Amino acid sequence: MQDLIRRRRHAGFVGRRDELAAYRDNFTLPPEDERHRFLFHVHGTAGVGKTSLVRRLEESAREHGALVAYVDEAVNSVPEAMAAISAQFAQQGHEFKALDRHLSTYRQRRHEAESATVVPDPGVQAPSTGSMIAAQAGLFALGSVPFVGGFAGTVQPTQLAQGADRLRSALSARLRNQDDVQLVMDPLQVLTPVLVHELADAASSVPWIALFFDTYERTGPLLDRWLRDLMTSDRYGSLPANVVVTLAGQGALDARVWADYLDVVEDMPLERFTEEEARRLLTGKGITDERVVEVVLRLSGRLPVLVSALAENQPTDPEAVGDPSGTAVERFLKWESDPVRRAAALAGALPRELNDDVFRVAVEAEGGELFDWLRELPFVRDRSGRAQYHDVVRTAMLRLQRAQSPRRWREAHTRLAGAFGRWCEEAGAGLDEETRRTSRTWSELRLEEAYHQLCASPRTALPVVLRELVDVCDTGGDQVPHWVRMIADAGEDSGAAEVAEWGALCTQALAEEATGATAIVTALLNGAEFDTEGRTTALLVRARDFREDGAYARALRDYEAALALTPDSARAFGGRGVSRKMTKDFEGALADLDRSLELEDYSGFLAQRGELHWICGRNEEAVADLDRAFAADPEEGWVLAMRGMAAAAAGRIQEGLADLDRAVEQWPEYLWIMVQRASTRIECHDYDGAAVDLDRAFELAPDSAWIASERGDALRLMERYEEADAELGRALALQPDYTSVLASRGVVRKNLDRLPEALEDLDRAIGLKPDYTWALVNRAQVRRATGDEAGATADLDRAVAVDESGRSLAQRGIDHVDHDRHAEAMADFDLAIAHDPSDKMAWAHRGNEQARRGRYAEAFADLDRAMEIDPLYHWALLKRARLAVARGRTDVAFADLTRCVELGHSPDFAQRRRAELLLILDRPEEALTVYSEAAPTGELASGWLQVAATAHRMTGRFDLAAEFARQMTEVDPVWGRFQQAMTSMRSEEPEQAAEHWHALEDCLRNPPPESAADPVEPGLAMAHFGLGRFEEGNAALAEAMAATGDDAPDWEDLSDFADALTELRTYSGMDPAQFDEPLRRVTEARDAILRA
Repeated sequence: MQDLIRRRRHAGFVGRRDELAAYRDNFTLPPEDERHRFLFHVHGTAGVGKTSLVRRLEESAREHGALVAYVDEAVNSVPEAMAAISAQFAQQGHEFKALDRHLSTYRQRRHEAESATVVPDPGVQAPSTGSMIAAQAGLFALGSVPFVGGFAGTVQPTQLAQGADRLRSALSARLRNQDDVQLVMDPLQVLTPVLVHELADAASSVPWIALFFDTYERTGPLLDRWLRDLMTSDRYGSLPANVVVTLAGQGALDARVWADYLDVVEDMPLERFTEEEARRLLTGKGITDERVVEVVLRLSGRLPVLVSALAENQPTDPEAVGDPSGTAVERFLKWESDPVRRAAALAGALPRELNDDVFRVAVEAEGGELFDWLRELPFVRDRSGRAQYHDVVRTAMLRLQRAQSPRRWREAHTRLAGAFGRWCEEAGAGLDEETRRTSRTWSELRLEEAYHQLCASPRTALPVVLRELVDVCDTGGDQVPHWVRMIADAGEDSGAAEVAEWGALCTQALAEEATGATAIVTALLNGAEFDTEGRTTALLVRARDFREDGAYARALRDYEAALALTPDSARAFGGRGVSRKMTKDFEGALADLDRSLELEDYSGFLAQRGELHWICGRNEEAVADLDRAFAADPEEGWVLAMRGMAAAAAGRIQEGLADLDRAVEQWPEYLWIMVQRASTRIECHDYDGAAVDLDRAFELAPDSAWIASERGDALRLMERYEEADAELGRALALQPDYTSVLASRGVVRKNLDRLPEALEDLDRAIGLKPDYTWALVNRAQVRRATGDEAGATADLDRAVAVDESGRSLAQRGIDHVDHDRHAEAMADFDLAIAHDPSDKMAWAHRGNEQARRGRYAEAFADLDRAMEIDPLYHWALLKRARLAVARGRTDVAFADLTRCVELGHSPDFAQRRRAELLLILDRPEEALTVYSEAAPTGELASGWLQVAATAHRMTGRFDLAAEFARQMTEVDPVWGRFQQAMTSMRSEEPEQAAEHWHALEDCLRNPPPESAADPVEPGLAMAHFGLGRFEEGNAALAEAMAATGDDAPDWEDLSDFADALTELRTYSGMDPAQFDEPLRRVTEARDAILRA
């Protein structure tokens, strides 16, 4: 049927010969020819015949073997235009399978993002890998991604302005891989290169590709910049040279977009028919009576669509002319002799679009042949089985019907509204509200129902439609522009001034902002008369949009206004809680989320509260909330991952990793989860496992700057600085203004001692983000290292001044400690804890400073608090273990050192310290077991050699003890000699022992460089006692025990003294009584520490 219609119209086409010839001749010129045109622009007033000419140009393109696609106002975004092109090419035997897959993924991922309630926001100041717990990441409810369809056209970071980084981080958390994040954030940048590749493939097998974009006055705002970039830049790749594009619209091309390229556009302005052309068309229709011709020319004004309409019934009888007054449409109806057809033509104008079902309701009769006749009329466009009147004709027919019988007008639209309402019910049967709203079929039917309700009863329907528009804005997506256009159409078609005003207002709002929907809701709040429920919902929608844009103060005002209207709104409390969390008002956020969940047990806000507990270090509460949230919605992979992170933070590493493993297994391409598992593995010092995760992430997203940054940060934390520098450099090549990567590379280069380059990177990072506290703290360290003391102090002071979290106070306190400004350090640690009691770093470092001051009870209390906040905090764990050893709290020391081994925190050091502690406790066999299990293969460090030598000596394995002592002497001459001397005495070799004791004395009086800073008195005391010089030994021992500060002997030192003295007094040739007094003094001092 379509072919027959096209042929008939082709046969009757008249005029536009120059335009047809220009277009046809273009196919005879190769693309390399200077005369060849790639872009045609057809433009002219409504009804001038643009669409008819475009359809004829289509036929001409097909005749030249072109692959053809036609796009009109049915599309509401660039991805929809791509889908339309792909579908039409598939019908011609050229499937764009890759593009279709990407489009399907886009629609699915966009729906996931729009329907998301809460997602993690890993955007923090410091790089995220390995520091998630310390970073205080935040989650926020999406609800719907800021509106990006319709008049806004595309999602570009520049359009989303300062909210773009936040949105990208949120989507990174919500979606399963970084490609999907990029697809939702910037669909054109992802989809268009695929389209270009598909077009290139198709172009290699056809002579030409012809793309037509009709009704460009409507689609231009969506497509203009995209088409320009597609055709004139390399942004999306190289478009095949045998592509010819035609635009057809009412106005001139937008000079802001096309000004630099107008010289390559073939301009085709269309005017009304000349009298000769109009007469030729009438003659072709068999109309030759001059009186009839004159009437047609006058009524139509030679506008092609009206000339064609009036000629359709081929009036030849002069009597048919009758009264020459009236409009062209009235005369067209008068000249249609069949009253059924006449009525059908009028009734068919009432719906905005027709199919057979809609037509039957409109005409109250069977469709069939009557509908086929209607579709052949010259002013009716056929679109895949649907028919649509030309605007000029439909507007006139609607005006005529509305004027002739307002009652019949209302009845007809009421009948159509009822039919669409019934079809809505059928399409929505069994679907919940959210699913209905996202169902294209249901949404299209509801849209037309609302249109006919507005046309039938504008006064009563308008408040209902405006209220529903709030829900549409709440759902988001591409339905918003459809509803705005529907209201504008209903206002114009019904003649209802108030509806028309709202249509114009919403259209303007939609065009003004990239988010669009926010401006519409603002207009509704300012002008619509809502009841309490409607106004509350509108405030909540706008508040959510403000929150997503980072406008937290405005969001909070709207949430508070909503609560003033509806004090028991769970959504308002939950949304305000999320906003407060984003502003770091954690107590207020928790109170709001608690209240929200009391009112409604909603998994989204449960997950939010769980994340908030995690931020505040309440990891068990976090796990409990996230348990319930995941049970309610097992499809939320990030919730499972977050539960794993909270469990790990609570110290249940294996449980946490099991959750993360399950999440990765279930969502293997969900990059955010994979990165979080890598982060947790790094916390556990499982660097190999972290590397596997990040390498897999790289395979999935090789061009992702985010993944490159995560891999670079992981390498930095592994202290593989050269590799980290290279990977962070790759991230910057992909995204040169990636602030956190610049800062991270600056830290890497600082550790590589490439200070000028480090300073350059940190300067750039701070230049991009002046209040970037992590960068400021690290630049202070670089400046200090280069001698810029004033600059370093200024950076730290600036970090403290701008850091609302108070974390920089602890960093400045650490700097004070490093420069022996201990009073200032304590003041900063105290301030940091007062500002944020969950600041684990401040607690731990204050604990360390308390220990330095000899306030050991306070030191343990502070370190205990740091470990309560974060059981994985290895720095605090090691500090507490060392302090426990120094103070003789062996149970605490063993537990902490064992925990370090389990977590992979400095495992070699922790195992060696466990072995040393076992030796002090006279458990040498257990120490040897630890040594055999944990000592590294190959060349051993001094500490492990001392463990082995001591343990073998204590168990009577003197040959082994002597060998390890000999090896130790090579790496630590001082204490190696001590081990050799003790082994020789134990094996009753007094001459060798004396030789080693003398060598020890020489080493202590002339220490090697690596031992120059160590105190000599403890070693001299042992040498004197070993040589039987008790007076000198007692003097050296007294001096050693009287030392203060860092040289003051602790419980471990005194225990070592006691063990050595006890062992020496048993050797042959020694007078045991000479050891009683020094041993008493040592043991009393050691035991006094235990009692303190």
